[in-house]
Amino acid sequence: SNISAWWNFGSLLGICLVTQIITGLLLAMHYTADTSLAFASVAHTCRNVQFGWLIRNLHANGASFFFICIYFHIGRGLYYGSYLNKETWNIGVILLLALMATAFVGYVLPWGQMSFWGATVITNLFSAIPYIGQTLVEWAWGGFSVDNPTLTRFFALHFLLPFVIAGLTLVHLTFLHETGSNNPLGIPSDCDKIPFHPYYSTKDILGFAL
Repeated sequence: SNISAWWNFGSLLGICLVTQIITGLLLAMHYTADTSLAFASVAHTCRNVQFGWLIRNLHANGASFFFICIYFHIGRGLYYGSYLNKETWNIGVILLLALMATAFVGYVLPWGQMSFWGATVITNLFSAIPYIGQTLVEWAWGGFSVDNPTLTRFFALHFLLPFVIAGLTLVHLTFLHETGSNNPLGIPSDCDKIPFHPYYSTKDILGFAL
C-alpha cells in the first residue's frame, strides 16, 4: 500500500512501447530502405503525408522519452533494491540492451550524415574483437563498407526488435507477478497488500495524463 509514484515508470514504459510500435508501423508504410531514397522518403513523410510530421516527431521524441523513463525506472530499482528479484532484473537488463540496439539501428534509417557516420563508427567497434572482429563487421555491413545492404538489414532489425521487446516485456511482467513489486520499505508484507485496481490503475492513468 506504500508504493509511490516512482513505480509509475513501468506502466509509462508500456505506453511508450505501444506508441513507438504504432507510430513506427505508420512510418514504415512510407519509408524506403534504399541509400538513394531513404532520406527523401523521410522528407516526403514529413511534408506530403497527412500528419506525417506529427507521426515522425512522436516516434523520434518518443524514443528519447522512452530512455528518460527507463533510466528513472532503473534508478528506482537500484535505490529500492529491486535487483534482489534476480529473474525480473535480468530480463530488465536484456530489455535495456534490446532497446539500445533498436534505438541505434533506428538512428541510422533516415540516412543523413549523422546516420551514416554513426553506423560506421559503432559497427567498427566490433573490429576490436580479436580474430573474428573484422569478419563480424563485414557481416554486419553486408559488404566491405556501410552501404545499401547495411541499411536494409538495419531496417529489418528495427522492425523486428520492438516485437522481441514486447515479448520480453511479457516475460518481465510474468516474473514480476510471481515475486510481487518491491516497496520503499523493502519489507514484504502480505497483510498490507491492496488491489491494483482502482488504487494503482488511477495512479497510472494520472501518470499517462501528465
